[in-house]
Amino acid sequence: MTDEEEPRSPLEMLRELLGAERMKLGVHIRKMNSPGSPVYRYGENVWPAALILVSSFAATAWVHFYLGAAILVVGCWWWLAKVQPRVKDGVFDRTTAWALQSDVHFDALWAKGVLSLYAELPDGRKLAATRRDDWRGFVRLVAREHAAPEAPREAA
Repeated sequence: MTDEEEPRSPLEMLRELLGAERMKLGVHIRKMNSPGSPVYRYGENVWPAALILVSSFAATAWVHFYLGAAILVVGCWWWLAKVQPRVKDGVFDRTTAWALQSDVHFDALWAKGVLSLYAELPDGRKLAATRRDDWRGFVRLVAREHAAPEAPREAA
């Protein structure tokens, strides 16, 4: 090893593998989209649901039950079709950014079982790592497999 070559940290290798799309990071959305999570946002979870319910109750009280029910049905559709996918994407993006900031953040989320890793190696093998696995060893293995030149295959 020369003076110019420094050993890279596993987190740095993970960032490179994710950027090259040679590895995928999985996030447990439900755990991260809960109060107490470092990426939880009350506004994107509480206010849309509260708006739907208050509108439905107000329409029921002031106009008619059927209008309140219609607002509730349309509001639930809007929540499930429009709001929830944006919330999931936002939680995933914020969790990924937070986890990749430092080893301490990644280790904390890994220990809670929030993160998982998946990779398909050049030879076609598919590997996954979860909380009970060593993520650093997994990243080193995948980086080593992708860095190693493929051996020429002999014709049968």
